[in-house]
Amino acid sequence: MPSPQFLDGVRVATMAQNVPGPLAVARMWQAGAHVTKIEPPAGDPLRSLAPAWHTELHEGITIEHLDLKTHPARERLMTLLDGVDLCITSQRPSQLARLGCDPEALRARVPGLRILRIVGSIAEPELAGHDLTYQAQAGILGDEMPRTLTADVIASERVFATALALLRQPPGATIDVGLVESLEPMLASLRHGVTTPNGPLGGAIARYRLYPARVGRVAIAALEPHFATRLYQQLNLPEGSDLSSNFRERTATEWEAWARERDLPVAAVKDYGSRSQ
Repeated sequence: MPSPQFLDGVRVATMAQNVPGPLAVARMWQAGAHVTKIEPPAGDPLRSLAPAWHTELHEGITIEHLDLKTHPARERLMTLLDGVDLCITSQRPSQLARLGCDPEALRARVPGLRILRIVGSIAEPELAGHDLTYQAQAGILGDEMPRTLTADVIASERVFATALALLRQPPGATIDVGLVESLEPMLASLRHGVTTPNGPLGGAIARYRLYPARVGRVAIAALEPHFATRLYQQLNLPEGSDLSSNFRERTATEWEAWARERDLPVAAVKDYGSRSQ
């Protein structure tokens, strides 16, 4: 197993804001990297949106607030980049160019700098967007607002992995990571009809579905034949029959305990808040 501090001695500077960049560099800091964050004078938008989350993601990270529209701030940035192994950005290429922070300008002052650019889409890096629109472009939105920031989180994982790869490249290398492209692995189950509404893992089979309980909801994932057989045997039902009325007999928590005693894949659905509240 690699050491938890396998990035010890690596120096990272990041201008990446919102979620993907901070999530990725938080992992880099946890792995031993020294990280400096450059934020605009008003701070990262994540700070006002979710102050506690911003604090959590920036533990151990040095933050400097710089107005990169000014010459003194850009000079300070170049000082911060001196000796850095990797610089991460999340601004659109045109904005980086206006600030004098595009790869060509940065490497003119710091020749060996490796640069990882987070963009909305590698195909259309100037297109404005955020997690919701990236999920919409990829085709993974349902009828409701998403329950989590899927594009941001998946992209952060790709940023972390790409950063590790980039650190093994010669000094001066640049790699882009697109949020839309990061969602591509999630689309295979939809393309192949596995998780579409009529797909086997999209609700078409009774043993792999969500059910209302007397209180709460339960998730049933009795996919393998031995789980399916045991589930129906324990419920005294013909295999393949509807389970809706049965799961209303107990609370979700009670069903989860019942399933654990019988080695069945049943879990109470955690709910961090509903629209009715």
